[in-house]
Amino acid sequence: MPDANSASGQSDTIAAIATPAGAGGLGVVRLSGPRAAAIARQLLPGCELHPWRLRQAWWREAGDGLRDQVLVAYFPAPRSYTAEDVVEISAHGAPVVLRRLLAACLERGARLAEAGEFTRRAFLNGRMDLVQAEAVRDLIAAQTVAQARNAARQMEGSLSRLVQPQKQELKELIARLEAGIDFADDDVSPPAAESIAAPLAAMRPRLERLAGSYREGRWLAQGALLAIIGRPNAGKSSLFNALLQRERALVSPLPGTTRDVITETLELAGVPVTLADTAGLRREGESLEVLGMAKSREMMAEADLVLAVFDLSQPLEHDDYELAARVRELPRAFAAANKCDLPAAWKAEELGLAAPAVSARTGEGLEALTASLGRRLRPDGEEDQLWITHQHQAQHLAAAAAALERAEAGLGLAVPHEALLVDLYAGLHELDALTGQTTVEDILGLIFSTFCIGK
Repeated sequence: MPDANSASGQSDTIAAIATPAGAGGLGVVRLSGPRAAAIARQLLPGCELHPWRLRQAWWREAGDGLRDQVLVAYFPAPRSYTAEDVVEISAHGAPVVLRRLLAACLERGARLAEAGEFTRRAFLNGRMDLVQAEAVRDLIAAQTVAQARNAARQMEGSLSRLVQPQKQELKELIARLEAGIDFADDDVSPPAAESIAAPLAAMRPRLERLAGSYREGRWLAQGALLAIIGRPNAGKSSLFNALLQRERALVSPLPGTTRDVITETLELAGVPVTLADTAGLRREGESLEVLGMAKSREMMAEADLVLAVFDLSQPLEHDDYELAARVRELPRAFAAANKCDLPAAWKAEELGLAAPAVSARTGEGLEALTASLGRRLRPDGEEDQLWITHQHQAQHLAAAAAALERAEAGLGLAVPHEALLVDLYAGLHELDALTGQTTVEDILGLIFSTFCIGK
């Protein structure tokens, strides 16, 4: 863990408005640092600050006549968010009042906090590790319950607790190997190959599974793109509207009505999904329609998921078979047979695809289709599942697993223990970097710069 005393600017006191911009019932000005309490006492003469208790006070500015009744909370170090002295002043949420209250803090010796600086100080002072610090940002940005739940788990240290046993086992392995090398002359026997192989074989799959959860975890954090494709007049726009539960795309019995990609956002299995309605695919068309079909093919290539829509009420054509062959090639594509409220003109086995029957007009089969989409987005979507949602976290976990795999291979080749230690230390370094022990200053700056001011 970084040494708080080594971080620049840790001896000063910072201040910021810690609530969102705009008018509100309440707004909070937060101070952190050695002079936080002293500045609060200057602002609120006669107000006695009691640790972890709310105090009512009047704030008055003689120069401009501003005054407001406020509540003050004092959190002395180290039992505070930043592990420093923290004061939070809750005033009425008028922007002019909060700006003037912040200015009064700055006039009395505080410095305006940088983006994410409160959480950065909490990390540098050992109040949380890097995974937990990033989870604060994720929770603030959460748009769905699933996103908020996953961020809250990481804030509580769930990922850190999952990684900690692997780190401890690695440290113990390293210690045993180091002892066998350094104290060989003192009758300390080097560990047997079997006693090294067993923990390595147990650790690596656990790290690989965690790293692998990023494949779906990134959708949870960043959202997924779902493209609806199919022949003209297969009912793509009607299905698009039905999934959105509102009339967003124009629907017409004339084929080729949709000429451009139309997108809207909805939530599926807790994942923000950008739903794309595309132009119908067929071999021929006039110039504008051809341009639309080209965009449809681009969208099909870029999408995280592809839903191919087939018209169950019309006989299958050459274009349908071509599309079905394309769907079979795509790893995350599946099909739906629309217009099941009309007499069926073909059976699923003729298409060679699993294409559940749905009706965008009546809603039949839509609930099952939505559930199927959700399972594709989160195949292991239990509520207590922890997801890796940041690429660099997945990279550190994968790199640690790769280092252990190299050590396993070296063990099988009976390489010297000194060579095994190189890979074991590499794995430990990756796990340390995950939680922030070995993260360099410029990477920290990049991470915390994305925070909002006041957090």
